[in-house]
Formats: sequence, structure tokens, C-alpha cells
Amino acid sequence: MRITNKIMERNNLTNINNNKVLEDKLTTQLSTGKVINRPSDDPVVAIRALRLRSNVTEVTQYYSKNIPDANSWLDVTEDALKNLSSVITSMIGQTTKGSNGDLTSGDRQIILEQLKALNSEVYATGDADYAGRYVFTGYRTDTSLSFQTKTDKQYTITEQLGIDSIDMVTTVAVGDLGEWTGANFNSAPYNTIQEQQIASTDTYRIRLSYDNCNETTSFDYTDRDGTVHTGQASPVIQYYDQVGNLHTIQPATQSVNSDPYATLGDGDVVYVPETGEILLGKDAYNQLMAVKDDATTATVDEGKFFVTYQKTEFEATDLRPEHYFYCTSEDVNKNAGGTFDVVAGSKIEYNKDYLNTTLEKQSIEYDVGFNTVIRVNSTADECFVLGINREVDDLINSLQNVVDLEDTKARIEAKISETSDAGELETLNNQLTAVDKALTYSKDVCQRRFEKGITSLQGFLDDTNLAITNVGTRSSKLALINSRLQNQKTTFETLRSNNEDADVTEVAINLNSADVTYQAALMATSKVMQQTLLSYI
Repeated sequence: MRITNKIMERNNLTNINNNKVLEDKLTTQLSTGKVINRPSDDPVVAIRALRLRSNVTEVTQYYSKNIPDANSWLDVTEDALKNLSSVITSMIGQTTKGSNGDLTSGDRQIILEQLKALNSEVYATGDADYAGRYVFTGYRTDTSLSFQTKTDKQYTITEQLGIDSIDMVTTVAVGDLGEWTGANFNSAPYNTIQEQQIASTDTYRIRLSYDNCNETTSFDYTDRDGTVHTGQASPVIQYYDQVGNLHTIQPATQSVNSDPYATLGDGDVVYVPETGEILLGKDAYNQLMAVKDDATTATVDEGKFFVTYQKTEFEATDLRPEHYFYCTSEDVNKNAGGTFDVVAGSKIEYNKDYLNTTLEKQSIEYDVGFNTVIRVNSTADECFVLGINREVDDLINSLQNVVDLEDTKARIEAKISETSDAGELETLNNQLTAVDKALTYSKDVCQRRFEKGITSLQGFLDDTNLAITNVGTRSSKLALINSRLQNQKTTFETLRSNNEDADVTEVAINLNSADVTYQAALMATSKVMQQTLLSYI
């Protein structure tokens, strides 16, 4: 084959261009620091780079955003629970002091004030929030755990209770002693007060989660089977026997001022709206205590009974029923006489499944790793239970009764020291004997109530500490995941770098070599270009 000068020129120009392309490629690698700059440079490296970049992005999202967010949520939750634990621990300390039978009136007054202060604080930390989201309210992160201000809203509440919710309360009937003054002591009916009028009474009761409830003569409610009952008196107690028959107990409403504890008969069931209690005579008590779960019906707990009642006026710091029970809420307008009119069309229903099962566990979970999630929230029913303040209310009431009687006794003794009339002295001494008996009974009731309160509050503290432990366990797990992701992030970034990052030293050497080759090609081509046909003539 004859090689002409033209062929040599073309070949040299092609080689020069190839050298120039190589030099451009190396220059680009050196300036970008990447082995490839378009998928066509190396499809295998490009595909691997996309996968590794995706892995790095995911790990970065978990490591830099999700885990810190989850950790902050857990920190806020733990701090709130520790505050609750501290408050309950202080309550137990005051309750332990109150169980001492040798307290002075001043000691009782101090304990009383301390319990009132602690009781107002117990749910305060339940409204803790993280980034504007309440941490104890499940999916309703935009709704506070408690009412922030005094609120008028009509709730129809259904509580699911068991036989362990029935306890015995001892009350002391003090008769007219509660209204004794130095001015009325010698007038009827106070001048006939006798020791025999003082008595203590043991009564079975169901303590509802709220006090100051409605005295309602007609309301609508839904039973466990979904049947709506209209025009019923409040409250209603329902339970199912083991063959599925529905039984209803309708309490009579009676004011606390009429002393329903002393007048309760064996066949009576009385609702006391002011105290949020349902008092049970022996017949109703035995009827409810016979309620038992049927093990053959796994989806239904016949051992539970339901109490449905209404409450409209809520104080600030009262817990919202929608976080705990099946309930409906309706807006109301308050009339001048203190009654309420329901706003039509404002009804909202909450937690209907609670009628057949337990309250839905509204767990909030974060993705914190590849196929790894962690729960970050604790729900109100796990720690901020409604029974804490109701238990302390009982302690405060029993202690207040003793303090009031001690005050009455002191005023009677002062009146005796001022009186010389024989008839008045006889009346005052009878009253003093009666108040001594009432005080003895009340101190005994108070001491037993405080001893029981220690056990109850310790149970609440155990639940709170369990919740703290659960949060701590999640935090520890999160720390381990964080450490693992940190290692994964380093590994993926190393693999990505090895796959797509250029070795600058090697590229610089290759670039220098390519430049030398390019210059040599130019020199060779220049020599070839100088040869023409005239050179051979």
C-alpha cells in the first residue's frame, strides 16, 4: 500500500486530536476531582455512583435530621416525666407525714397547703411540647393535654371500669357542727347537738375521673353495641353478662349537702355530681362485683362495666376527656340563669373503638435507619392518669375535715372560757363532747385514708418511673442506632469517594504525560507537514 503525505497528515491530525481529547479529559478530572462527568464516560461507575450517593443521602437524612429530632422529642418527654415523678414523690412525702396520728393542727395545715400546691402542679408538665407539638396527646399534637383556661363545653363521657374501681369510703356525719358559730350555738338546732348524733359510715363507691359533673335529666349516649339511647337520665351504668345480655343500672341523683352517705340503703344507687361519685348499696355492689370476663370471648371483656355521664364546666388544668375515653363534645352557650344551650351541629365524636377495646395506642414513630423505626412519644394514659388528682382530692378533703373540726373545737373551748351561764355551759359542753367524738372519728378516717394514699400514689409513681424507663430505653437504642449510622455514613462516603473521586496525583502525572505526548505529536506533524513533492524533485 502506498502511503502518501496526505495520509500521513490525516493520521497525524487524528492522533493530535486524540491526544487533545485525552488531555481535555484529564484536565476535566483534575478540575472537578471526579473520575467521570457523564454516564457515558463509564456506565458501571455511574450506576454505582448513583446507588452510593442515594445511600449517603439516606444515611445523612437519618443521622443529621431524623435522629436529632427524635432525640429532642425523647428529651422533652423525659424531662416532663421526671418533673411528674418529682411532684408525686413530694406528694408521697407529705402523705407519709399526714399518716402520723400525732400531728398538731399547725402541722396538718402545712400538709394541707403543700398537697393543694402539689395537686395544682401535677398535670402542669403534661402540656410539654416539642416544636409546637404536644408530646403526650398521641396523634392530636395540636391539642393540649389539659384545658388552658376555664372552658364551657359539654362532654358526654363513657368510662370503662373494672371491679377494682369500686372502693369503700368512710365518712363522718357531723350534723349541725359544721355550721357552728359563737353566735348561733344557743339557738335551734345547734343547741340540741349531742354526741349520739355523730356517726361514721362505710359506703361503697365508684369514683369517676371528674368531679363537679352535670345533674342531667335527659341526654343521649351510645352503648358498646353501637345502639344510641336518647332521653336518658345521667349517669348510666352498663355491663354485659357472659351470654351477652346488656344490663343497666340507673342511679338516683342526690346532692352532697343532703349527706347521701348516711342515708344510702342496701338497694340504693346514688349519683353525687358535686364529688363525681356513684354510691352503691350492698345489692348494687354485689351485682357489679359478680361481673366477670368470659375467657371464650377473646375480643370482648365482660369484666368491664361502663359509666356514662356529662360534664360541661372545666377548670384550667383539667385534663381533656378526648385523650382518655370515648366521648362526644358539643359547644354550648351559657344562659343568664347558669344553664347551657347546646350549639346545633357542633358535635364531635372521639375514640369510638374504646367501647369495645382499650384506648387506641397512638404511637408516633420516626424512621431512624434502614428499615428501622423507633417510637418517640408516651401517651397520657401511660403516666398522666386522671386518678392522681382525684386521690389527692380525697386526701385533702379528709385532712380539711380534721382541720375544720379542730378549729370548731378551739372556738367552742374559747366560748366556754368566756361563758358563766350554767345553761349555756351545759350546751357548750355537749357540743364539745360531740366535736371530740367527731374529731376522733375524722382523725381515724384521715389516718387510714393517708395510709391508703401512700399505696395509691406509690402505684402512680411506679407507672411514671416505668414510663421514664421506657423513654430511657428508647434513648439508649437511639444512641446505638446513631453510632451505627455514623459508621455507615463513613463507610458509604469512603466507597463513594473510591468509586467516583479522581486520584489527583495520578491524574496530574497522566496529564503531564499526555501534554508531553501532545507536544511530541505536534513536532512530528510539523516535520511531516514540511515535506512536499518539491522536496523530491
